Amino acid sequence: MAQELGAQDIRRGAVVGLPIMLGYFPIAFSFGVAATKAGLSPIEAVVMSLLMYSGAAQFMAIALVAAGAGFWLSVATLVGMSLRHVLYGPSLLRAGGQSVPPKGALLWGFGLTDEVFGAGLGAIARGQAMTGAFIWGLTLVSYAAWVGGTAVGALAGASALAAWPSVDAGLSFMLTALFLALLLSIMQRAQLPVIAVALVGTVACSFVISPTAGIMAGMILGALVGTVVGGRDAA
Repeated sequence: MAQELGAQDIRRGAVVGLPIMLGYFPIAFSFGVAATKAGLSPIEAVVMSLLMYSGAAQFMAIALVAAGAGFWLSVATLVGMSLRHVLYGPSLLRAGGQSVPPKGALLWGFGLTDEVFGAGLGAIARGQAMTGAFIWGLTLVSYAAWVGGTAVGALAGASALAAWPSVDAGLSFMLTALFLALLLSIMQRAQLPVIAVALVGTVACSFVISPTAGIMAGMILGALVGTVVGGRDAA
């Protein structure tokens, strides 16, 4: 019986992950093309998606490689961009309650991208039971789409999108558009101050310092304001 329920939860998670899968594949295809254009082999591009699995950070990584950036500068930039992911696992565990056991979290936590995290919170907001099997289903279909899309794009080669520059430009915005759609689906009025402060901090620091500093500032300001608002609501 437990195995049957686990299989059902995996299928539920996979169904919730279908929009992410459909969005990830063309973006990953674009990454595979861009990686080969930057000089990576198809195998190197696929291995990067297998081990790194972070869309924006992967695009930044190949941009840094193409620009000849130093090793430590590249590491600092990519770590700064990805620090927000450290919060995703604990947040889902807290939101899911006792139905999400900590066991195995280190493994499925690897698959918590922005979009997967947003989809998980959206499922909780809609009253769906959040279990470990559900998260596995959600993360696995998304991961498979990203790695598969990278492989197809890398094999297609650097010139695959040369004849369609508008398509190439549009694909670069799909990650942002997908995450915004997931965010809007779960946004509530109480969260507007948090989003507004994080947005202003991100834009301001991006212009004054750098995009990486802007991301960090948005994360920190959003977390601080969210803590204050959440504490006030709880009181």
